[in-house]
Amino acid sequence: MSRQSFKVCFCFRRIFKLRVLEPPEEVKILFDQYSQNGTMSLDNLRGFLVEFQGEYNATRDDAQAIFNSLKHLNIFSRRGLHLEAFFRYLLGDLNGPLSPSRVVHHDMTQPLAHYFLYTGHNSYLTGNQLSSDSSVEPIIKALRRGVRVIELDLWPGSKKDEVEVRHGGTLTNPVDLLKCLNAIKDNAFQASEYPVVITFEDHLPANLQDQVAEMVTKTFGDMLYRPETDQLREFPSPESLKKKVMISTKPPKEYLETPSSKSTKRSKISSKKEQWNGETASKSDSEICDKDDEDEGESLQEEDEQMTVPEYRHLISINAGKPKGALQNWLSIDEKKVRRLSLSEQELENATRRHGVDIIRFTQRNLLRVYPKGTRITSSNYNPFVGWAHGAQMVAFNMQGYGKHLWVMQGMFKANGGCGYVKKPDFLLSNEVFDPSVRLPVKKILKVTIYMGEGWDLDFRRTHFDMYSPPDFFVKVRRLMALCLLQV
Repeated sequence: MSRQSFKVCFCFRRIFKLRVLEPPEEVKILFDQYSQNGTMSLDNLRGFLVEFQGEYNATRDDAQAIFNSLKHLNIFSRRGLHLEAFFRYLLGDLNGPLSPSRVVHHDMTQPLAHYFLYTGHNSYLTGNQLSSDSSVEPIIKALRRGVRVIELDLWPGSKKDEVEVRHGGTLTNPVDLLKCLNAIKDNAFQASEYPVVITFEDHLPANLQDQVAEMVTKTFGDMLYRPETDQLREFPSPESLKKKVMISTKPPKEYLETPSSKSTKRSKISSKKEQWNGETASKSDSEICDKDDEDEGESLQEEDEQMTVPEYRHLISINAGKPKGALQNWLSIDEKKVRRLSLSEQELENATRRHGVDIIRFTQRNLLRVYPKGTRITSSNYNPFVGWAHGAQMVAFNMQGYGKHLWVMQGMFKANGGCGYVKKPDFLLSNEVFDPSVRLPVKKILKVTIYMGEGWDLDFRRTHFDMYSPPDFFVKVRRLMALCLLQV
C-alpha cells in the first residue's frame, strides 16, 4: 500500500492510498514453472519464450535484451528475474500482442489486388481538413511508419503557371509539389522496401500536367515504375515492385470538358439516386460535395484520355476512375484491364447492403479505395473493417488524426513485418465468392482474460490526467468484426 498526495489551493493536500496489486495466481504458477529457487535465469527465460510464447526463433540475445530492459528497476537481480520483474516484463512493450519478428512472412508474389495496403488520405495536411497547414512533415512521418499509399491533391497555383498541393475549396495553406516529391523519394523505403503508390487527385490543365510529368520523371528516375502498356491486364506483385514508386490517377475532367459534357452535368447530378437504385441514404450537403468532387475527378472518358498530355499519361501505372452509369457499372469487371475505383465510406456502406458479393468479386482483380466522408473536418476516421471485410485494398485514413480506429489501422499493419502490405485471407480471393451477408457457423471461440490495468504511473506524471487526484481507470471490451483467417 502506497500513498500519493495532491496539493489543492496552495494550502491543503489530498492524500490517496494506492493499492499495488500483486501478480495474478496464473502468472505466479507460470513463473514457478520456468524458474529455480525464485529466480528465472537467461536460459529459463529463453525456454519460456520458445515453449510458452511460441517464439520458436528466440535466442539468448533476445532473452538478454529483456534482461537489459529491466536493469534500471530496483526489482532486477543480476542472477535473473524475480517474480515482480517477470510480471513487469509481461506488461511491457517487449511483450507485445504480435510476434516481435520484423520478418515479412506473407507470400508477396501475388498481384497487388491480393493485398491490403497501408493507405493515407490527404497525406500533406498537418491537422484538420479546413484550415490546417500543408507540409511535407506528415508525409515523412507516414512513410517512416510504413504507410505505402500517399495522396496528393494537385491544383494550379495563384498565377496558374505552377503546381501546388492543397485541399481545394478550403482555407488550408498550400505546399510546393516538388518538395512533396523529394520528401517521398528520400523516405519511401526507410520502413519498407515494398512499393509506394502516389495517388494524385488531379485538377490541372494540360500544360501543368506536362510540368508534373517532368518533375516526377526527374525526381524518381529509375525508381518510377512505368508499365509497358497503358492498360495493365493484371497488377504486378509487390515482390516484383520492390523499391519502385507507382503513380495512380486519372485524366482531369474540369479542364477537359467539351460543351456537350458540360450540358449533361446537371442531368448527371440529378440522377445520383437512380445510380444507387433507391439505396442512397440521406446525406448532408457537405458530404454530397465531397462525393461529387471525387466523382468529377475520376470519371473515365476516352475523349479525356486522348486529350491528356502523353508524357503525363504514360506515368500512370494504376488507372483510376468510375465508368458512366449506375453502381453495377462502377463494379464492372473487364478481363482485358484492371483499374482503381474510389468510394467514400458512406458510398461503400450503402453499396454493401445489396452488392457485397459484387464488391468482393471486383476487388479480386481490381483495386478499391475508400476515403473518409466530407464531414470529417477534424480529420477523424471510420471503421476500417467494413472496407477490409469486402476486400478493399486501400482504406484511406487521416494519419494525423487520433482515436481507436487509427489505432486499429496501425495495429493491422504491424503484421507481416510492418512492411505496409498484408495478404488478404483466402476467402476473399476464392472462386466461390464470399457472401458477407450470410451468417456462418462459429469455427473458433477466442477467450480473453483481463488481469489488471495498472502501470499508468510508469509512463505518466501523477498530475497528467487530473491535477488533484490519481486517475480512475476502467476496461472496455469491444467485439470487432475481424478477418479471422488473417495470418499475422
